[in-house]
Amino acid sequence: MNASELQDIIAWMIDGARSAPTPPQMMAECSERLVRAGLPIWRVGVFVRTLHPEIYGRSFFWTHGGRVETGTVDHKILDSPEFAVSPLAPVFRQGVEVRARFDDPASARFPIVEDLRAEGATDYVAVPLINTDGFVNASTWTTRQPGGFTEEQLSAIRSIAVPLARYIEIVTLRRTASLLLDTYVGNRAGEKILGGQIRRGHADTMDAAIWLSDLRGFTALSDRLPAETVVEILNLYFDCQVSAIRANGGEVLKFMGDGLLAVFPVDDYVGDEAEVCSRVLEAARESRAGVKALQFPNGDDVERFRFGVALHLGRVLYGNIGGGDRLDFTCIGPAVNLAARLEKIASRLGRTVVASERFAGICDGGWSDLGEFPVAGFSRAARVYGLHDEISAAAN
Repeated sequence: MNASELQDIIAWMIDGARSAPTPPQMMAECSERLVRAGLPIWRVGVFVRTLHPEIYGRSFFWTHGGRVETGTVDHKILDSPEFAVSPLAPVFRQGVEVRARFDDPASARFPIVEDLRAEGATDYVAVPLINTDGFVNASTWTTRQPGGFTEEQLSAIRSIAVPLARYIEIVTLRRTASLLLDTYVGNRAGEKILGGQIRRGHADTMDAAIWLSDLRGFTALSDRLPAETVVEILNLYFDCQVSAIRANGGEVLKFMGDGLLAVFPVDDYVGDEAEVCSRVLEAARESRAGVKALQFPNGDDVERFRFGVALHLGRVLYGNIGGGDRLDFTCIGPAVNLAARLEKIASRLGRTVVASERFAGICDGGWSDLGEFPVAGFSRAARVYGLHDEISAAAN
């Protein structure tokens, strides 16, 4: 093992592995440089836990002569029989190093040993990658060298683990920040916040189609069902909308109890007003079908979900609003206020989908003129439109 080259690799990692701009590229370059320095690694794995509601962790596998392969696992992995007998279990749970020499009968307690032995491996070591706060990720190192790793080579692996842990911690923190912002404020808002738009009052104007929806009868529903059941119902209900909104270019900005506010930006990149409004209407139809198919038990009966959504097109103010150091990235303006009023009108009319005159005039979706209605806070009445294919519940 060339000590000088090893130190160069460690220095390169401490400096941020600048010649490898992505984690897979960093892993490939680091592994290949270690091989050239005399470390006989055949396969390297890195396992990074994430702060994500659906994904427990990500994996990166480099194999000598091959590419870096990436993957993800969900939270169910922790309760799986495979994880219980994996060398990684004690690494994650106790932060300890685990070695499996393939000529040691005791290593047979790990089923992965037989799989790797069949591929010619002779030694395997799992090394914890410990963050500055004690949080543990893991790395695995496998060789085909006869007799396995020497003590000098194991020492080199341990020395690499330290800067590798720091690199992973930095990259993961930024990725976690991005994922959390995407999860809680949306992708577009998250990009702006990470880009430095964090001061109160810092806002932009943009043209957007506005979506404001509400679950009908939610107050009565909350009163007669256990809180846990209400949460489950809301999650099912929002699932029907969020997937349709995101698939059609929208961004969910806010959940307000049973309400949902989303925007579909209009610009040269995503398309003109007609194109954007057409996708908004498609999302509304998909959501309507999804919600209609849902049902929940209420005693001996089964109730259907009922919801309404108002669609409008206008200019909004999009940015940071709040008090002190507690801010919310959202959109405001008369256009949003009108959408909120239209949603209340939809409820009174028993309609699922209603649109403003401007939205319906741009989007050819088969609209019926439902008439003019006074709108609280606005000097003029608003003309409201509903879909031809929808019969008002109030007319039944």
